[in-house]
Amino acid sequence: MVYDEDDWAVFWCSLLGPILLEEVTAGERRAYLQQLSQQEVMLPNGQRKRLSYSTLRRKVRRFRRQKIAGLRRRRRKDRGQARKQRQQMITRAVELKRQQPGRAPRTINKFLAKEFGRTIPPSTMNRHFRQQGVTRRKLGVEEVKIRCRWTREQSNALWLGDFADGPAVMHAGHAIKSHLSVWIDCHSRYVVEGRYYFRENLDILIDSLLRAWAAQGASRQLYVDNAKIYHARGLRLACAHLNIELLHRPPREPQPGGLVERVIQTIQHQFEAEVRAGTVLTLTELNRYFQAWLHRDYHVTMHSETDQPPQARYEESSRFRRHVNLAEVREFFYERERRRVDPEFSDVRVKNRFYAVDPRLRGDRVIVSYDPFSSTEEVRLTSLHGVFLGVGRRYDRERGAHPEPAPAPPQTPLDHEYLKMLVEEHQQQQQRQAERGIDYHQAHRRPLLSFPALAATFAKLLGRQGGASGLSTQEIEILSRVHERLPRITRSLLEEAFERAEVKTIPVVVLHLQTLLEERNF
Repeated sequence: MVYDEDDWAVFWCSLLGPILLEEVTAGERRAYLQQLSQQEVMLPNGQRKRLSYSTLRRKVRRFRRQKIAGLRRRRRKDRGQARKQRQQMITRAVELKRQQPGRAPRTINKFLAKEFGRTIPPSTMNRHFRQQGVTRRKLGVEEVKIRCRWTREQSNALWLGDFADGPAVMHAGHAIKSHLSVWIDCHSRYVVEGRYYFRENLDILIDSLLRAWAAQGASRQLYVDNAKIYHARGLRLACAHLNIELLHRPPREPQPGGLVERVIQTIQHQFEAEVRAGTVLTLTELNRYFQAWLHRDYHVTMHSETDQPPQARYEESSRFRRHVNLAEVREFFYERERRRVDPEFSDVRVKNRFYAVDPRLRGDRVIVSYDPFSSTEEVRLTSLHGVFLGVGRRYDRERGAHPEPAPAPPQTPLDHEYLKMLVEEHQQQQQRQAERGIDYHQAHRRPLLSFPALAATFAKLLGRQGGASGLSTQEIEILSRVHERLPRITRSLLEEAFERAEVKTIPVVVLHLQTLLEERNF
């Protein structure tokens, strides 16, 4: 309870009124005061107690000498100062606070209890800290931001957006809470887009923002709070594409959002108050009334801070104008999901719907992207590396709707480049062998593999059909270099190297083959 000296003066005047106004005769005063001292009274500080006869008599004498001033409660001369026995404790507490400004009264009291055997109430300690200028703010430890109002010199320079709970609306026979999504222009306080929805999520944010861009163009900056939906990848990509600077409210700092909060408060006090006073509306009716209120009331009413109606200030000649191509921007908000094309039906499944795709993609893993705001009759397909693969169209799997695959283009006859290369390499090998001679004894003991035989054997061991023609040109070139470097390769060594290889590839097999040749000194 908060009370002052005048409250005590009123209390005594009320209690001693009959004597102060001389309604009680001089002979009856003593008996009256004695009877009054036996009664319990309520004091201005909220306490109930009995006042002694001497106290009542003293108050009567003071009134006669000083009138109302004598009934006021006297201030202590040392009010606000520490008592003598506590002054050392206060001095020590101030010293501890200066040493470490972050120390709380609870921590400082631990020091005082150890040194003096007593503590100081936190409220008393904080009062002395304020008087002696040793608070965190006074000591420069607590950095309090000096704020200023959001302002811009032209319209569409900065938009601020936010969500707010709206009035209940009727839907399918039930009352459901609505949610207001609003975007305002900082310079004019004009509501560039405002609408009520059933939900408060990313889809709603995108829908309201696309409506604002379609009607008013793009702004230079967007300022939103730090909620998760305002950090969505699609929103950041769209703002980067439109060269819009996306600003977020710092965490745990509601003050910078005061401008849009003030507009929302105006909507709640003026428009929603009227809505709640009547019958429950549908969402369509609520939005129709809201648009009428915006354009016929709020936008044309003089604003108390700008001294202009929001619409007139927004449409000034200095307004920043920039058109937005919604067809390009919408793609940034597409949903993307990884899918595997069904190898039997040649389709992908998204949200329990089937989309027919090119039969050549059966079994492939693809990225499916689609517009979440449309009827989703078709989806776009890209590879895992971002290569566009085509469009999948919605169809009934039971009936089928795949186009006939295009016939494969006719293949032109090859020029036997591979065979000619083998002939040339074979001639070179024969020439080298003729120059150095052949060790018939060694060849008889270990039948060496010629290059064609080496290539054919490799192809067979790898499970390729068609002999050496089952190898690629790159593989043939690798084996050619291996044969030149390791000419003493036999079939048995090659098979043993295949058995040792953990992965059945040419480089791994060749590595084991080289190890075997070194072990056996071939």
